[in-house]
Amino acid sequence: MKAFKAYDIRGKWGIELNAATAYRIGNFIPEVFGVTKILIGRDIRLSSDEFFNALTKGINDAGADVCDAGLTSTPMIYWGTGKFDFDLSIMITASHNPSEYNGLKFSGKDVLPIGYDNGLNKLEKLVESSSSTVIKKKGSITKFIFKDDYVKFQKNYKNDYDNLNIAIDCSNGMSALLAREIFGNAPYYINEKMDGNFPGHEPNPLEPKNQEQIKRIVKEKECDIGVIFDGDADRVMFIDENGKFISPDLILALLGHYFFEEKKTKGRVVQDIRTSKSVAEYLKQFNVRVDTWKVGRAFGAPKLKEVNGVYGGELAGHYYFRDFYFSDSAFMAAEIVLNIVQKFKSQGLSMSELINRISTYANTGEINFPIKEKLKAMNEIVNYFKKTGEKFKFFDIDGYRLEFNDWWFSIRPSNTEPYLRFLAEGKDEELLKKKTKIIYGILSQYSL
Repeated sequence: MKAFKAYDIRGKWGIELNAATAYRIGNFIPEVFGVTKILIGRDIRLSSDEFFNALTKGINDAGADVCDAGLTSTPMIYWGTGKFDFDLSIMITASHNPSEYNGLKFSGKDVLPIGYDNGLNKLEKLVESSSSTVIKKKGSITKFIFKDDYVKFQKNYKNDYDNLNIAIDCSNGMSALLAREIFGNAPYYINEKMDGNFPGHEPNPLEPKNQEQIKRIVKEKECDIGVIFDGDADRVMFIDENGKFISPDLILALLGHYFFEEKKTKGRVVQDIRTSKSVAEYLKQFNVRVDTWKVGRAFGAPKLKEVNGVYGGELAGHYYFRDFYFSDSAFMAAEIVLNIVQKFKSQGLSMSELINRISTYANTGEINFPIKEKLKAMNEIVNYFKKTGEKFKFFDIDGYRLEFNDWWFSIRPSNTEPYLRFLAEGKDEELLKKKTKIIYGILSQYSL
């Protein structure tokens, strides 16, 4: 089924997903995961109520109970899973996708991510081929609202931001459920009303067109920082005082000031394979080991737990925390970043000056190349640089990353689209252009 992805289930409602499919998914969940009680939350999308009703009917008909958390953010469900010791939870959301999409994100015991390789593959097979089950003793649905507990927990990471001028874009998504309770009334809020049509802009803050409003507000109101959340509030991104978007991987370096400098926390940091080399270089001042790992929560969260890391994150704006059951929390990330920005503002340093201290490389940003024979193209690029005799470190944990003395690049295949995703950095623009010209030339031979 097209809706079953590597990390979740996601598709256009009424086309790739519908109520009948949702019922069948729900009906086989107790069998696949061996559970009798499931925590379920949902976002504000127009199809979420219908999705919930069909999904939970399937679960109940199979004899399992549902704890209905109501409207939640995705991190709320992660936290609730760990806090209340659920063996399985589901968040009904399509995250940052446009309004016509919906989907499901699964977590198991100890909030471990469930993806295609550890459960969704079995679920897909049953949904496609088996008969649904209706037993005599059906399960029940019980309200299980824990918003107040969650807000109280999040406020533990908030300082007094009185000397900061802040703008927040809720993207008409689930961050609006919590933002004022956590950040107060002082920030300038935009797209604050939860609305499944996402009238302000699509709920994907990585797209430059969706950043235009928050950038404008930051400059108009002379803000110190802008904060923008995605649709289900598991990702957050930042705008500096000049209205410039900050690459999310650089925030990993900034977080070191809170955890390693202020709190004297011990442990590692986990970054994804696309992360700027400047992050590990900056964190050296705190004597921190940085582990490079695969892209996606299905990989990043378990890796952070495996190494007992303090925090981790991705280029896409996910930030994982040991104190958050090794899962991602956009609000925790935002609160801590604001703490750091406030501290440095009192020392006369702006957000842009902080980021300029971290970022010392010219960067291409992530580029998608429509490519046939993806693996063949990747291998040809690697073989080219092997023949040059130039020394490099080689990572093959998620596509390939080649690190040279003064530049590096990452190239990896998309799990869902006919793309190769490419990103490179160099010590200066001239070097970066020289090296990427070679790679682009090779890729052009494989273009679709």
